Amino acid sequence: MVASLAVEQCVQALALTTMAFPPWARQHNQPVTYPRLFVEVAGERSIPPAMVLKAAGLRPDLLDDPAGRISLIETWQIFDAVLNLTGDPALGFETGQRLPLTAHGNLGYALMCAPTAREAILILQRFWHLRGRGSLLDVMEDDEGLTFEIRPELPMPDLLQNFLFSSMLVSMYRGIGFVMGDAGLSAQLRLAGEEPAGFSTWHKKLPPVSFGMHSAQLRIMGDKAALERPLPTANPEGLAHAIALCERESALMGGGGAPVLQRTRAALHPGENGYPDPGTIAKALHMTSRTFRRRLQEQGSSYMQLLEEARRRDSCRLLARPELEVQRISELLGYSDPANFTRAFRQWMGKSPRAWRMAGQ
Repeated sequence: MVASLAVEQCVQALALTTMAFPPWARQHNQPVTYPRLFVEVAGERSIPPAMVLKAAGLRPDLLDDPAGRISLIETWQIFDAVLNLTGDPALGFETGQRLPLTAHGNLGYALMCAPTAREAILILQRFWHLRGRGSLLDVMEDDEGLTFEIRPELPMPDLLQNFLFSSMLVSMYRGIGFVMGDAGLSAQLRLAGEEPAGFSTWHKKLPPVSFGMHSAQLRIMGDKAALERPLPTANPEGLAHAIALCERESALMGGGGAPVLQRTRAALHPGENGYPDPGTIAKALHMTSRTFRRRLQEQGSSYMQLLEEARRRDSCRLLARPELEVQRISELLGYSDPANFTRAFRQWMGKSPRAWRMAGQ
């Protein structure tokens, strides 16, 4: 009775929050692969699929077609129902372990066929929106290695966010291990929130995991020359075919709006003159400034929002370089007053740039 009430309350909360979500969150363009796996895991705990879908407020045949598509909101409702019915917040670690690269469709196949790990990372960033909708991926590089950071793209309850991000990062860790094999690299998982009950079952199967961090990250450390070595699964013909399928799938999502988001994020990197302005990006995308603004608005975003994301991402990367003074970093990020940068960074990370740097995060 208590579990049923919790499910009802959570589903009602999600239904209310959908009112503020952009239209694409309601479009049926998300694969059923991931919710089917979560429902399958719940079934192994004696919770039938029909019970999960009923708790999620969805029709019982929604996941019957393995190639079917549902909306992001429906996907989240299923995840939320599984979380509440099982009462197992550590279940995300199990689902992540059970998601091979092939589970990620055309994107997974493209990653397997990439010539090098470096190219695979670029492909992942380019087509993240095909499988990671509702979350944003940043890849940051420093002298010691790479950091893959996942952040929410839309409002999401903290418990559900921790649940999903643990699954995504574990799946990413597993995929990197498959692609690169024994490359002498070490890994670390960093997760927000407290260590969930039941985690002890999984900690021996995972790299070191830290909880209570400011964001969800997978940290890969070691000789970065391994990123440039040829991969044993490289297949030029297969890669070309997979990329073509990814591009087709991307074009079918939201009338092509998603690629505009991805390409804008890719273009927002500071140069000698700072970040490119909206007109410059619009020209590179072969559209007018007005069309560019409209495309972003259709996807629930804007140039200023994406610029804020880029500044947040690049601030961490630049602060990891000890030779750069905080004032210089604020200039590179386009802040004329260092105090404005400090204020913004405190909002992002909960501490000042200097404190964050001293903590070695």
